[in-house]
Amino acid sequence: MSVPPFPFPSVSASPVPGWVVAALYEFRTLDNPAALRHHLSALGTRLGLCGTLIVAPEGINGTVAGSRAAIDELRAALQDAGFTRLEYKESGAPEQPFKRFKARLKAEIVTLGVPVAPREQVGHYVEAGDWNALIDDPEVVVVDTRNRYEVKAGTFQGALDPELDSFREFPAWLDAHAAELRGKRVAMFCTGGIRCEKSTSLLLEHGFTDVLHLRGGILNYLEQVPERESRWEGECFVFDGRVAVGHGLRGGTAVMCHSCGWPLTPEEQTHPEYEEGVSCEHCAARTTPAQKAAFRERQRQVYGG
Repeated sequence: MSVPPFPFPSVSASPVPGWVVAALYEFRTLDNPAALRHHLSALGTRLGLCGTLIVAPEGINGTVAGSRAAIDELRAALQDAGFTRLEYKESGAPEQPFKRFKARLKAEIVTLGVPVAPREQVGHYVEAGDWNALIDDPEVVVVDTRNRYEVKAGTFQGALDPELDSFREFPAWLDAHAAELRGKRVAMFCTGGIRCEKSTSLLLEHGFTDVLHLRGGILNYLEQVPERESRWEGECFVFDGRVAVGHGLRGGTAVMCHSCGWPLTPEEQTHPEYEEGVSCEHCAARTTPAQKAAFRERQRQVYGG
């Protein structure tokens, strides 16, 4: 089963306040993605950023963190490079949320594994303020396009969970369930919006006509919609040291199991099989005593546990 990466402590000597976390993407055909990756690698290192930027022939995607000035300079550099229609979202972190900075060259900025054309055809965007009315409609099928460990941390009321271990599994899931969805309004959502650019494009290629998705994803919804009006249940898993965020993009209560990567609620952290850095109720039976001993040693060396 695919799991998220292990969490990590801040690499600074002491917590660094005021980290700006920027999540961004844009589908745009690049003639020389390798040159852009090289440029961004040097820029991110100079600016002291952390996080990952993915560059591919189809555009750019990533989440990075840095000082206010560093993030502003990065965004200006992307504008100069022609990224004038970025989907962009900022939040904050009290401590360094990523261990290091990487600019990676890949075949896709988000891996679906089958060709789609999100720049040419994509589902209808639904603004955060209009999302509740849409998903309250009993005739609308709401699909969570994220991986199962993300859904486990939180999701929208009544959403369908395809139980994916990776986004690559979505096309096969659609093939298996297309007949059930055919003729219905299908509304999709994901963390920041990028996976839905491809999933809605795929549905349109399969002949679906009434396909919608949440603009800016869950993060935009949690920032824009008051908690008292929210249809969101739980927390939103994020791929950094915060593990999860809640309404207003405030830090959540979940922690990540260092062994299997699952986000754990406060209640799960009290389970007898939970041992920080070693195991939780989801993985305790799947690891050997030798593996647990290795995890304890890692916990002691890295976290001082």
